[in-house]
Amino acid sequence: MNKGFSVKTIVAIGIGAAVFVILGRFVTIPTGIPNTNLQTTYPFLALMSVLFGPIAGGLIGLIGHTLVDFTTYGPWWSWIICSGVMGIIFGLAGRKIDLQHGVFGKKEMISFNIFQIIGNVAVWAVLAPILDILIYSEPANKVFTQGIVSAILNALSVAIIGTIIMKAYAATQTKQGSLTKD
Repeated sequence: MNKGFSVKTIVAIGIGAAVFVILGRFVTIPTGIPNTNLQTTYPFLALMSVLFGPIAGGLIGLIGHTLVDFTTYGPWWSWIICSGVMGIIFGLAGRKIDLQHGVFGKKEMISFNIFQIIGNVAVWAVLAPILDILIYSEPANKVFTQGIVSAILNALSVAIIGTIIMKAYAATQTKQGSLTKD
């Protein structure tokens, strides 16, 4: 399947960003760590990134997170950038997964989740705190604590919720070669 910028992909980016905003504003669970919540946006971003590719995933993450921030306390660019990076990582992790043809078995689940866990740790526990320090001069102990908590929670939410919604989506699709001519 062509994962370029078809009309379908452009529409998916718009709808994906809108759903990201709704989830980011209304379906989060506070953790007790300041400005750090259990997010339902990232499992959804994983699904959209696997379906439409890394560029679309990156744009959904960037646009969606930007709009969430603008409708709350203002843009926090370091984490906005990281949401875009996560969309790209999810899209790359899903390159060999064919959800459109109902393929999301044990092998795909395991490989996707290994990749996304490594990505979440690299982005939220390393990149986000470094950007917070460089852009906002935030104290290292604060942002690394936030980043580590976010990495763990995002990896878990994608592993659990993301795997469930990708498996459910794949189950609604016709497997390639499953239809026969009578």
